[in-house]
Amino acid sequence: MTNTASIFLPTGSIPVSSARSNRVGPPFPWVGLITLSAAVFLSVTSEMLPTGLLPEMSRSLDVSQSQIGLLVSWFAFTVVLTSAPVAIWTRRFPRHGLIIIVLVIFAVSNILTAIAPTYEFVVASRVLGGVAHGLFWSVVGAYAGHLVPKAQIGRAVSITVAGGTLAFVFGVPLGTAGGHLLGWRLSFVVLAALMLLGAILVWKFLPPVTRYSTGAAASAAATKSTTKTRQPRDATVPAVVLICIITGITMIGHYSFYTYIAPFLLDGLRVNIELVAPLLFAYGVAGAVGLLLVGTVFGPRPSLGLILGLAVSALSVTLLAMFTATLPVAIVAFVLWGMAFGMLAPLLQTRMLHAASPRIRDTASAFYTTAFNAGIGGGALLGALLIDSVGLELVPVVYVGLLAVALALVIVTDRMTQRRERA
Repeated sequence: MTNTASIFLPTGSIPVSSARSNRVGPPFPWVGLITLSAAVFLSVTSEMLPTGLLPEMSRSLDVSQSQIGLLVSWFAFTVVLTSAPVAIWTRRFPRHGLIIIVLVIFAVSNILTAIAPTYEFVVASRVLGGVAHGLFWSVVGAYAGHLVPKAQIGRAVSITVAGGTLAFVFGVPLGTAGGHLLGWRLSFVVLAALMLLGAILVWKFLPPVTRYSTGAAASAAATKSTTKTRQPRDATVPAVVLICIITGITMIGHYSFYTYIAPFLLDGLRVNIELVAPLLFAYGVAGAVGLLLVGTVFGPRPSLGLILGLAVSALSVTLLAMFTATLPVAIVAFVLWGMAFGMLAPLLQTRMLHAASPRIRDTASAFYTTAFNAGIGGGALLGALLIDSVGLELVPVVYVGLLAVALALVIVTDRMTQRRERA
């Protein structure tokens, strides 16, 4: 099918007809995908770093911890409002160059955060980062999928999303530890420097891609010659919309709790502040194990992986909330939660890329990014409201309830899909 190669073909790639005649496929783009993963690592670290430095930033800026938590909401809601229009505005720009520009803007945003004299200045710097983040994910979400054949999408997405997992393993814990030792502002300065280094790596090692292939150009010409003929609605749109809804619900639940994990560890589990960074590190390592399970076991079975990931997340958070007074049980539940949640993001994205046709993959990625970040921002806001009204101890209960809704939607939609395929 010519449509499968119509968008984001790697520069200089073999035409579809030639590829079919040559049975030896192109080599797997390890270097490019690892570079893309490094960019994801920096992006997610920048987004999530305030969660680890929440107490320090709160004291320094003389605002409540819930207001610092809302920095995540400001960032995420900016992504929600800007990712689709900015993606449309930049749709004809080279994808490779856009990632470089975005990383430079990230660096500027983090420098502004580091020198911010007031909370309002920090909010403005985070809004700038949110604009860059929305554009980044609207590009990256499809970039990995178009560097490889469809059969390898799950593998490519797992490698790319690994950067986000490693951000929780190393980025946020190391930034948190550095903030505890040397001050939170220095953590953002170091992150800005790494962003500039990341831009250089992308420029050098990430393969450029062209926006449209020859087949797409021919298709566009044919469309212009028959302007009165309307293109049929893409049949994969409903599936993409449903995946976006499930993603949004899952992220609202998760970030209503995770955004305020540092206060929960300090006040709920009553651990020393020196243990916050090591516990976040353990959580991130567990997430890496979950990602490994996606790459080795659940990549070809995203529905089964999603059901297990959501169910285990709900179970582990329930145990964490119930056994706050029993530290060994709570820590085991915390690590188990990290492993389960580490499975969810790559599985959701893999399912979205499998569901979306190549013709709408860019648009689907933009709306998936919108849903994901609406969940992050909505979750941080929901958590702040719950903390100020009923207390932090009830936040995990709400999280488990939202996971149950997402799990029910996944199960119901899987059964509907199976019935449709049998028919």
